Amino acid sequence: MTRYIDFNDMQKLVRRVGADTFITQLAGYIRADYLRWSEFEKSARVANHNDVGVIELMPISDRSLYAFKYVNGHPQNTLFKLPTVMAFGVLADMATGYPQLLSELTLVTALRTAATSALVARELARPDARCMAVIGNGAQSEFQILAFKAMLGIDRVRIYDTDRAASEKLLRNLGRIDGLEISIAASARAAVSGADIVTTITADKHYATILTPDMVEPGMHINAVGGDCPGKTELHADILRGARVIVEFEEQTRIEGDIQQMPADFPVTELWRVLAGEQPGREHAGQVTVFDSVGFALEDFSALRYVHDLAAAHDIGSATELVPTPADPKDLFACLGEARRGAAESAPAPGAVLA
Repeated sequence: MTRYIDFNDMQKLVRRVGADTFITQLAGYIRADYLRWSEFEKSARVANHNDVGVIELMPISDRSLYAFKYVNGHPQNTLFKLPTVMAFGVLADMATGYPQLLSELTLVTALRTAATSALVARELARPDARCMAVIGNGAQSEFQILAFKAMLGIDRVRIYDTDRAASEKLLRNLGRIDGLEISIAASARAAVSGADIVTTITADKHYATILTPDMVEPGMHINAVGGDCPGKTELHADILRGARVIVEFEEQTRIEGDIQQMPADFPVTELWRVLAGEQPGREHAGQVTVFDSVGFALEDFSALRYVHDLAAAHDIGSATELVPTPADPKDLFACLGEARRGAAESAPAPGAVLA
C-alpha cells in the first residue's frame, strides 16, 4: 500500500514536531542529499507556460528512490481565492517503480524553500548577521523568517510589500514571537538599509528590478527567491556582476533565475560544491553574496524522504491502494471481475424494451 498524506495530515505532522524543528530537520536532509550530488540523475524541470502562469513537473532519482513534484505558479490566483503555488509529490522505489508515498507539497514547498534559503545563508552570510529584510510579503514570507530565526539567529526583520495588507498579515502572524522584532518599512529601500540579509520573494511574473546596486551594501547576503521562471527577475544585472553568485543546478538556473539576464559564460558556483568544501562560500567580510534560488527537484526529493520518515515515526497518514496488486500480476483484467459481473446482471435482456 502507498502512504497518503493529505493537507490535514501535513498540518498534523508540522504541529507535532513544531515548525522550527521541521525546518531545521528538513534542512539536514537537504544538505545530506546535496552532498550526494553525483549519485543523482538530474534534469531541469519540465514547464508548460501560458500568459498567466506555469505548471511544472520536477523529477529526480538516485539508485534507490525516484521522486517528482507537480507544482504551479499563477500570481493571479488570489483573485480566485486560490494559492499562487500548489503542489503534490510522489516518492517511489526505483527497483520496482512502486509508489511509496503520495503527499501534499504546497505547505512543504514553502517549508523546504525556507529551509534551503537558511541552509545556504549559513554558508554565505556573515556569521554576525542578525538583521534581515524581506521584500515581498506573500504566502512564503513567514516561512523564510522562521527559518532564518531558527537556523541563523536572526532577531530583527524589516518587511515591505507594495500591498500593505500583505505586510500587515505577516505582522499578525509573526509579531508575537519571542526574540523577534518585526517592523513594516515605508519602502524597499528603507527595508534593506543596514540589513545583513535581504530576501526578495515577489510573485509577479515579469522582468522586475526589486533591488538596484545603490541599495546593496558591502557584506550583504541576498537571498533571491522570487525570480524562478523565464521572464521573471528581481535583481538589477549590475548586482550580479559585483557579487559571488551561488545556484542550485546551473542548467536550470540559467533558464529561470536572475542570471537569465546575464551572458551564458557568466560565472556561478553550484551549491553542492560549497557544501562539500570544494569551493568557498563567502570569501571575505565585505563581499556581496547572492543565492539565485529557483527551487530544484533534489530539495523536493529530500522533503519527500523526510515526510515519509516523519509520517511513519508518528503514524500519520493513511494507506491507499494507489496501484493494483492483483493475485496474478499478469492478469490485470481479472481486477474487473466484479465489475463485469455487476454490469452483466444489470444489463437488459436481449430484445427487452427500454422505457
